[in-house]
Amino acid sequence: MKGQLGKMMQQAQEMQGKMQEAQQELAKMEIVGAAGAGLVKVQMNGKYGVQNVTIDASVYEESNEFLEDLVAAAINDAVNKVETASKEKMSEMTGGMDLPDGLNLPF
Repeated sequence: MKGQLGKMMQQAQEMQGKMQEAQQELAKMEIVGAAGAGLVKVQMNGKYGVQNVTIDASVYEESNEFLEDLVAAAINDAVNKVETASKEKMSEMTGGMDLPDGLNLPF
């Protein structure tokens, strides 16, 4: 019994180390979301931090509402890509262990 508890504690520490490593890797990721066939691009890191926004000059000839819609769509695209990449990275780190929804370790 005591040996099993020690083994479980060791596995938990290893998992924590892997999760921290995954967080660091995610923070370094550069993911680009786009809208309007690439007219607006938003570069985001794996921690949802916006690093860069690029807007094609032709968009400025359109209405402000059109530009605002494209920026929002590009941000949403980047967020969805970061979320997908985060889930994939966590799955890699947990060895495919099926963690319950809402269990955002260590976030």
